[in-house]
Amino acid sequence: MFLGQFQHNLDDKGRLMIPARFREMLEGGAFITQGFDKCLMVMTETYFKQVYERIEAMNLADPTARLLRRLILSNAYPIEVDKVGRILVPQNLRAFLGIENGELVVAGQGEYFEVWTPAQWSEQMTQLQDTEANNARFSTLDLSKSKPS
Repeated sequence: MFLGQFQHNLDDKGRLMIPARFREMLEGGAFITQGFDKCLMVMTETYFKQVYERIEAMNLADPTARLLRRLILSNAYPIEVDKVGRILVPQNLRAFLGIENGELVVAGQGEYFEVWTPAQWSEQMTQLQDTEANNARFSTLDLSKSKPS
């Protein structure tokens, strides 16, 4: 699983250093695409195929499904980790983040990880540190152990 958060630099050539503990999980292939909250998503090939299959199963006549398809698939690129542990972030995805080089935050999300600018990640952390809002936000989620049948 991709867990934790790390700060790494994007170099002048658009290459991002991947945390060492994430590299092994990307060896079987991976994809990078635009995320939902002004971030990028990096998925293993296996997980990306699962997402793709779910998108393919959606009704093509549904305008929301078409938008999701465009968001994920038209911005998706296969990536490889180079010998020193970097991936190349495509130019249009760097433009989407509003960065050509400099520091980025890599945040594990279980089956995938996200790439954020420090400013955008800071906004996310501010939201997540609001205890009152979290109580309302997460009150409907059932995180209790499964009940025996």
